[in-house]
Amino acid sequence: MSVVRRRRARGASLSAAALALLAAWPACARPDPADSLPKPTPAQAAWHDLEVGMFIHLAPQTWQDSETDTLKTPLADINPAKLDTDQWVRVARSMGARYIVFVAKHEGGFCWWPTATTEHCVRSIPWRGGKGDVLGDLAASCRRASMPLGVYVSPQDRIHGVGVGGRATDPARQADYERLFRAQLGEVLSNYGPMMEVWFDGSLVFDVGDILAAHAPNAVVFQGPQASIRWVGNEDGIAPYPAWNAVRFGAKKWGDYTAADGDPAGDRWLPNECDARIRATWFWRTDNAHTLKTVPQLMEMYEQSVGRGAVLLLNHTPDRTGLIPEADARRAAEFGEAVAREYGAAIAETSGRGRRVALEVPGGRAIDRVVIMEDIREGERVRAYRVEAEVDSRWIVVARGSAIGHKKIDRVEPMRVRPERLILVIEDSVGDPMIRRLAVFGPP
Repeated sequence: MSVVRRRRARGASLSAAALALLAAWPACARPDPADSLPKPTPAQAAWHDLEVGMFIHLAPQTWQDSETDTLKTPLADINPAKLDTDQWVRVARSMGARYIVFVAKHEGGFCWWPTATTEHCVRSIPWRGGKGDVLGDLAASCRRASMPLGVYVSPQDRIHGVGVGGRATDPARQADYERLFRAQLGEVLSNYGPMMEVWFDGSLVFDVGDILAAHAPNAVVFQGPQASIRWVGNEDGIAPYPAWNAVRFGAKKWGDYTAADGDPAGDRWLPNECDARIRATWFWRTDNAHTLKTVPQLMEMYEQSVGRGAVLLLNHTPDRTGLIPEADARRAAEFGEAVAREYGAAIAETSGRGRRVALEVPGGRAIDRVVIMEDIREGERVRAYRVEAEVDSRWIVVARGSAIGHKKIDRVEPMRVRPERLILVIEDSVGDPMIRRLAVFGPP
């Protein structure tokens, strides 16, 4: 063999080795596109799994038949003599709520704990001779029931002349108010045990990150510069579809994002919370008992919030006695029973990884709902999917969608199929789909 031929042969051998290396490279060295997806923090992931919470609104408005504090109610007239925070927790549990957010201070500025920052607080009302502490009572009730507690501390404070976001109407008083608010937040977060959620309605125009880091490092934060969850954008308890969990940082002021800003190509995890009212108003009124939502209305809300990957925060309104009205408590229990009845025990369920996840359905039972969950700890990967059912040896598509996220509920209507098996087909995804749960449910 000539020198030239030997060189060619050696070159051919090297080329084959290079080709073999290239063939192996995708499996062992090519970056997984899912690695760059935003992922929830442990606190966010735990919050997703709570799914339903109970909001509690009680303030001077309760004595005014108003949604806004007029500041005209004498504190001597505010005396919720039968107030029982254990009752609030019982109602929450009967509803299937897994956490409570209490409005400790609303926009009027009245505080339901004995703050050292102002006399406009529970210390100045007749209830318990001025020695009461509603936030303290509720924190104790929640600890006994192992119910996570969150707190709403309004940055707006009308009694101190401060508007939305904590901006003083008189700029000369801005620094003083910021000191007052920071003191109030410090009291709440350091004296009442760990908070799992902190609400800043209307966002914040100043920073309290140091207080949150020191006293609520594991809390999710609603609005403000440290926001880790976002407002869905309405007060109807309904998330749009798709309600992507990611947003693009810098698209707008942080803390002002809503579900409309969801972006599957986003770079920050910022999930949606759907706040809603069991009555037509946030506060109890003498004239709106007839607005109490029906169980079908509440179930529709559940399926269009939790069933679209969001968390539902459903408000209750203690009356002037301090108790949640009996009719409201009964409706909460009926709602909880309906969720448990319809979504408590699946006909069949499985989990899996990859673009096809199969599920055997025993006994050809009728199904009318399909529930899918991603393992969001690894990011929201699915971009499009369909569900096929084998009925009488024929495959039919019974559901389609784009986002799955924490949970997607699809109703199989108007037909109620009796499939022998189902297959979840992922039509588009970033990386390998990771399905935490595929479950089917039938008519109750």
